[in-house]
Amino acid sequence: MRLISRALISAALVTTLSLGVTACSSGSGSGSAHLTTVNFGYIADYNGSSLLAIADKEGLWAKAGLKPSLKVFTNGPLQITALGAGDLDFGYIGPGALWLPASGKAKVVAIDTLTTADRVIAQPGITSMQGLKGKKVGVPEGTSGEMVLNLALQKAGMTPKDIQEVPMDPATIVSAFLSGRIAGAGIWYPLLSSIQAKKSNLVEVASDTDFTATDAFPTAFVSGEKTSPALTKKVLQVLAEANDYRAAHPQQAIADSASLLKVSLAAAKLDAQNVTVFSTAQLVAKGQDGTIDNWLNGLDKFFVQTKQLTSVPAPSSFYDSTLYAQAASAANGAGQ
Repeated sequence: MRLISRALISAALVTTLSLGVTACSSGSGSGSAHLTTVNFGYIADYNGSSLLAIADKEGLWAKAGLKPSLKVFTNGPLQITALGAGDLDFGYIGPGALWLPASGKAKVVAIDTLTTADRVIAQPGITSMQGLKGKKVGVPEGTSGEMVLNLALQKAGMTPKDIQEVPMDPATIVSAFLSGRIAGAGIWYPLLSSIQAKKSNLVEVASDTDFTATDAFPTAFVSGEKTSPALTKKVLQVLAEANDYRAAHPQQAIADSASLLKVSLAAAKLDAQNVTVFSTAQLVAKGQDGTIDNWLNGLDKFFVQTKQLTSVPAPSSFYDSTLYAQAASAANGAGQ
């Protein structure tokens, strides 16, 4: 099973942002005498940041007796590495990294959204996947960038052997594409916005939306194998409350995310256009009626094709939907 080869080295580049929660936080029912620190990883996009930003703004962490130490990562696999090393309690991953919990590297504790933020892009003049044959294509291994690239190759009747796949971290892809060192890339918004701002004539030759008729691309929150069940229960309650706030107040959620990420409101709005948000009740229902299991099964079958998994595991082996349902019930009771 493969993780990003330079994961431990790249993890040293992680930026840590600690959000202090004070006794005057709104809704704080636990007091400020003792707040348990929770180390939480995320990716700097709307999917990865919005619930964390809302939880801080609305005082949900303090109400649960928690103080978050938020750490921003460039992708999901790096967070899985950090979870395994004990540097994180929880993290956020996109659909392309879900093969890692499916292979036993972490546990999915909650499904977040569905995303259509991933693209295969090409230099001006290249108009199709076939146009990338024999050319260098940058991709962050084990991520949704690699996922959409592999999906697009399959659809075009190609394999990774038909291109020169170049493993790169996301930031390097931006600079490499802008300088012309690579002909294409598997990448996602909002990083794609950074490229478009300087090279508006790039070509999007494939998108998640090309496959949504048959596949779903869920994002998820994950924990390490040794993360405390008691801490997990508290964190899930925070996420459930924040999720309902996001569903009910979409514009404020975008503003809160923009504030945490230190980006413009316009940039956050553009990023949020690639996200399907569900209410907490909807997520609970989808966990109970088998919808989420179907999402995960569909991805796992694809990961077997790409040899990231050797077999399709039962979703219950890495995701227990009853934990989120219980947390949602507790959050609903706390809010009444």
